[in-house]
Amino acid sequence: MFSADTPLLEARNLHTDFLREVSFAVPRRQCLGLHGDSGSGKTLLLRALADLDVNQGEVFLEGVPRENFTGPAWRQRVALLPAESHWWADSVGVHASSWPMPVLATLGFPEEVLQWQTARLSSGEKQRLALARMLANQPRVLLLDEPTANLDRGNTEIVEKIILEYLESQQAAALWVSHDPEQLARVARRRAGMRKGRLEMEEG
Repeated sequence: MFSADTPLLEARNLHTDFLREVSFAVPRRQCLGLHGDSGSGKTLLLRALADLDVNQGEVFLEGVPRENFTGPAWRQRVALLPAESHWWADSVGVHASSWPMPVLATLGFPEEVLQWQTARLSSGEKQRLALARMLANQPRVLLLDEPTANLDRGNTEIVEKIILEYLESQQAAALWVSHDPEQLARVARRRAGMRKGRLEMEEG
């Protein structure tokens, strides 16, 4: 049984052919902001944490080793929202067994959005719907790869609000990749930079 002091997500010496001994911990209800140049390893780190790419090292969810979970069970709890979401069926609703209707409404979608054809979706609509789809599984950790990159200012503010409220209400945690330092200042208590596969925590 985990204690109140146990980090929600912890990585110890996580490494791949590119990532170099990445270690960090994120408490409940907090977001770690991640920035760095293109090619520095930000997306590779999120994919390694989600166990989508071959990696070594230790990763814990509420003190429980990743090895104790099946792959699908882990990725339901430690969920990746990629920069470009994947839509494999013709209609929106097929992509999740249940959808958080209040979240969809807050994102500006009517109930009939579940009957929309995926081919008609804009990049911004796909990005917002992918967030709702991920939250439908009630993950403990959100791995967010530029979640507002295709959104205007108004929708960016809505998405930030939804995610921060989710972290608080569900006692969840997040890693948020962004190239916008002002956004990271709004959403993250702590920040880290990626440089050539290494993660460097920042003070403050």
